[in-house]
Amino acid sequence: MNLKKGMILALSFLLIILTLSGCGSASDKKSSSTKVNKNTVTIGATDSLSTINPLLVDLTELGKYAIGLNFLPLIELDSKLNVVGQLADSVTTKDNRTFTVKINKKAKWSDGKAITADDVIFSVLRLTNPKVGNVNIGGYAVLKGFNDSGNSPDGAKSIAGVKKIDSKTVVFVTKAPLSIATFDNTIGRYLFTIPKHVLQDVSPDQLGKYSWFNKPTVVSGPYRLTKYDSNHYISYTANEDYWRGAPKIKNLNIKIVPSSQLYSGLKSGEIDFVQQTLGVFPQEDYKNVQKLGNVKTVLEQPLTNQLVSINTKTISDVRIRRAIQLASNREEIVKSLLHGNGEIVDGFLSSYSPYFDSSIKPAAFNLKKAKKLVEEAHWDKSKELTFLVNSGDSTFVQAADIIAANLKTIGIKVNVQTQDLSNLLTKASKHQFDLFAVQYTLSPIDPYPDVDWIVNSDGDWPQYKNSQLAANLSKIQSAKNTEETKTLYSNINKIVQKDVPVYSAYILRSLGAYNKDLKNAQPHIYGSFNTIEKWEWKK
Repeated sequence: MNLKKGMILALSFLLIILTLSGCGSASDKKSSSTKVNKNTVTIGATDSLSTINPLLVDLTELGKYAIGLNFLPLIELDSKLNVVGQLADSVTTKDNRTFTVKINKKAKWSDGKAITADDVIFSVLRLTNPKVGNVNIGGYAVLKGFNDSGNSPDGAKSIAGVKKIDSKTVVFVTKAPLSIATFDNTIGRYLFTIPKHVLQDVSPDQLGKYSWFNKPTVVSGPYRLTKYDSNHYISYTANEDYWRGAPKIKNLNIKIVPSSQLYSGLKSGEIDFVQQTLGVFPQEDYKNVQKLGNVKTVLEQPLTNQLVSINTKTISDVRIRRAIQLASNREEIVKSLLHGNGEIVDGFLSSYSPYFDSSIKPAAFNLKKAKKLVEEAHWDKSKELTFLVNSGDSTFVQAADIIAANLKTIGIKVNVQTQDLSNLLTKASKHQFDLFAVQYTLSPIDPYPDVDWIVNSDGDWPQYKNSQLAANLSKIQSAKNTEETKTLYSNINKIVQKDVPVYSAYILRSLGAYNKDLKNAQPHIYGSFNTIEKWEWKK
């Protein structure tokens, strides 16, 4: 697709919508849903689907939730950041080395067979098999028997790091201390158990592209995938044999649209539910959505970080990286584009985190100082930097243009390139960028795995290494209390502020919305779909 043409079409559509709606006129208050099919719920999303295969699950929120409707994770977070069981009843540890997972005794596959420890161990060994090809399994490197990339030995039928205790109990064993919060947020929330009795005879080198996952016949979750188009829709039908109870709504659709179409979709009733990390509203639509008479909204705490990664191999001089941050007018972006629905920090943590350090003052916009740093570095002003931006995030597309214009005034040329999320992440993983921006939601109670991934792993986007940062990060797993953990994160954020391998453009208060006639459903960054089988339409 011609990306520039796509942007023009999206902008043209937005202008039409704004004209027809009177930019959120009082008539929105009187609008009511035109929905007539009470057997269906449609969820709005703004990023394309990168994979539906649970063995290839990646960093995208859409992939995680789309897969989780078929194959439950072990646990999830709820809207209050509490850990709640999904496939598992509980995850416990006494020594931060041995983690006991109790599978729900009632958990069964849609064909009636019990979900067992054998299924969990089979899933781990297939997920981490090098022939399957998942490159997002670094979290498994902490387990005994797994290599530094998180891979298990090819062909392994058992491994020291994952042991069966009985048919409903699995123990995970680590090489070094690991906090239970990190276990939950790396393995617990991202391990999607698959049925061993169905897939055990499929060779690992075939599983990554196995067509069975496109329309699975046996699932553990509330819905069963029926068909999908990565760029347009994902359709499900209810798992009538769901062990927690058959869903009250028979059909579920995820509709992938440009962000500019979420508002009109909610207004017309074509979209019923928008969760904050799946569907990203343009900031200019926040007030319009909040005025809709047929919709209720939820404005989240500041959680979603708009991270800008800087390739430290192509921009090795820290003075240039500092200049880029100083020339990013974050204050103006939050004021004019976010309409105040965000905050500015240096580092990774928002004010919502218990580890936030308010004494770290973010670097203020300063073109004069930025220009001086560029001159001191003897920067080649003919060089053009590539700035990759998510085309589905219309607000940051505008912000990137503001940043690029400011960088031009200090002698740094930037070419902003918009990409759909799947291509964006592919290029980022191959380090095919100078600057790269993406929304990234770090868990406020356990940012460790994300911080480790972003600035300390072998596959990190900025290709940055710092021994002091690594030392502070490693101590987090054995920290004795919140204050000690807070100090360690503060040290990390100060190092990142100094070296600027990444910086936060802003932390967003994202908006969710849902049809007021939809019961037992409310959008939050965490927990929106934990009990989706209970959603129903008011009669």
